[in-house]
Amino acid sequence: MSSVQQLSVPHVLGIKYLATSDVELILETAKEFKEVINRPIKKVPSLRDVTIANLFFENSTRTRISFELAEKRLGADVVNFSAASSSVKKGETLLDTVNNILSMKVDMVVMRHPAPGAHHFLSQNIDANIVNAGDGTHEHPTQALLDAFSMQEAVGGSLRGKKVCIFGDITHSRVALSNIYCLQKLGAHVRVCGPPTLIPKHIGALGADVSYDVDDSLAWCDIANVLRIQLERQEMKYFPSLREYSRYFSITMDRLNKLDKEIVIMHPGPINRGVEISSAVADSEHSIILQQVENGVAVRMAVLYLLAVRK
Repeated sequence: MSSVQQLSVPHVLGIKYLATSDVELILETAKEFKEVINRPIKKVPSLRDVTIANLFFENSTRTRISFELAEKRLGADVVNFSAASSSVKKGETLLDTVNNILSMKVDMVVMRHPAPGAHHFLSQNIDANIVNAGDGTHEHPTQALLDAFSMQEAVGGSLRGKKVCIFGDITHSRVALSNIYCLQKLGAHVRVCGPPTLIPKHIGALGADVSYDVDDSLAWCDIANVLRIQLERQEMKYFPSLREYSRYFSITMDRLNKLDKEIVIMHPGPINRGVEISSAVADSEHSIILQQVENGVAVRMAVLYLLAVRK
């Protein structure tokens, strides 16, 4: 790759811990890798002789496959670990599990874990680069980076001064927190919108505007990032029913048609069609949802490459 710059950190634990220059470097490097994955030969030997362990203690499809594709297209050796079929079920600790994997000479660990802070714990106790693929309801940094990359493509350049609204289940979303940090580092104005029960009280302290009015927020924003209602993380009722939520907060074509402008529609997936977003909107010309999936591979290639060359 042409870039000779390096990240200021040895791990990607969260957007909060990255400098603005780190975010910009990752996004610039991702542009080069996007060209690579659109060539007839999609592989580069940048991570040859590097071994990466993917540790997923929560179910995942998009993120796990995206990381695995990124790793293989960089020429890395890949080890996949699933907690459902591991010694974790027999009582083995996280540190024991990772140390056993590291004894097999693993250089980098990509991990998704239900406990916030699990990645920090690992980074302080093992000698390997750690990439956070999601920790509880805390952060999901590579999702925020691919979202920012996709936004830059959609608007044709810088996000400085752009208005981005994040709609939906903010309380249970690690994507929302990472997006807020990332977008603010890139100079965007950020708003969150959803039911009062799904917007944490502290969110305003992060510098994001708060709204409970979907139509006003759609009229305000240039880009709408719509989040999934995470029923699996909700231990209590936050709204009367999915039908009620859809009626008041779903992003629909009727709502978009009332606007006097076109806005970009995004969703990190998986989509609850007919709940937080209608199928018509998700599949419309406004949507860049499939571009987000494609860009995820390029952005994760950039993250892995930049961590590897930092050693």
